[in-house]
Amino acid sequence: MSGARLTNETHIARPWRIHELAGDFRLEDVWALPTPGGPDDFPLLVAGFAAGDAGMSPSRLARALWATRWKLGELLGWDEEYEGAVATKRQTIRDRLPADLAAGPRGPEFATLPFIPLYLLDDEFAAEVANRTVHGIMHLGWVPDGGGGYRGEMAVYVKPNGLLGNAYMAAIKPFRYTVVYPPMLRQIARTWEAGKAELAAR
Repeated sequence: MSGARLTNETHIARPWRIHELAGDFRLEDVWALPTPGGPDDFPLLVAGFAAGDAGMSPSRLARALWATRWKLGELLGWDEEYEGAVATKRQTIRDRLPADLAAGPRGPEFATLPFIPLYLLDDEFAAEVANRTVHGIMHLGWVPDGGGGYRGEMAVYVKPNGLLGNAYMAAIKPFRYTVVYPPMLRQIARTWEAGKAELAAR
């Protein structure tokens, strides 16, 4: 099973809780993930994302692109601390959570990626990232695959920060679909298969 880009309408049509929280964000991408499983496998998907490292992409070009991005962020101050980038400029999504989500589990902390977990449900997880260029949300869902099983679905929301953010999003757009997403989806598939195999061996 390979990943595939989906229409935004596919994501919008589902009753995800993120719809209550991200009305002022732009839904940038929606992807079907190569993660076939059963109804109770969603925690494995979330754990795999939280443990991920963009610097470990199987694509040499993607690794080089990420290394360049992090170095530019360091040199130009794009990647300020989360609190400084969000709290002093705009409300975090965490501050918008309704009482039931705020009182529930947030999900795992990310090992290397600069995401902050927001909430975790049986079939839905969201995390946010913020810096001088964008405020973004990564949303994971667990959906029926139409063949009796389930698979993951990833949506990416963005809110560019002014002219810098809009210029940044325009600059990286050609690379997202040719350099970033294809190897990322292959890595997700490998991580998923390894995780499932480990569970089966227990």
